[in-house]
Amino acid sequence: MGRPLRITAYVLLGVLGALVATAGALVQAGWFPAGLLLGLAGCAALFYGGVRVTGTRLGATVPAGVWIVCVLVFSSTRPEGDFLFAAGVGPYIYLLGGAMTAVICATVPQLPASGRNAA
Repeated sequence: MGRPLRITAYVLLGVLGALVATAGALVQAGWFPAGLLLGLAGCAALFYGGVRVTGTRLGATVPAGVWIVCVLVFSSTRPEGDFLFAAGVGPYIYLLGGAMTAVICATVPQLPASGRNAA
């Protein structure tokens, strides 16, 4: 994958990280517990997909970083009293589960393609 194509992929992964954070924040409380599992599955698919598409660990780190920033912005209260994450076990599982998924996907070992011997 060439350098301009890889940079474009990182930008798109960052945008997808913001979209997954927004969708997960809205779905995780609306359809508890299925929404929580759906939000976490979306995070895992994006982070692992980023690793597979780019072939680098940065493919999981970029969308995970954007996801974490978006989730932290969503979890802060505004002067009007609006917020997306209520106090409860579901939002905490979503926050911690998504962060742990990001770390796991970023540290997954890069295995060579099967069927061929490296020697």
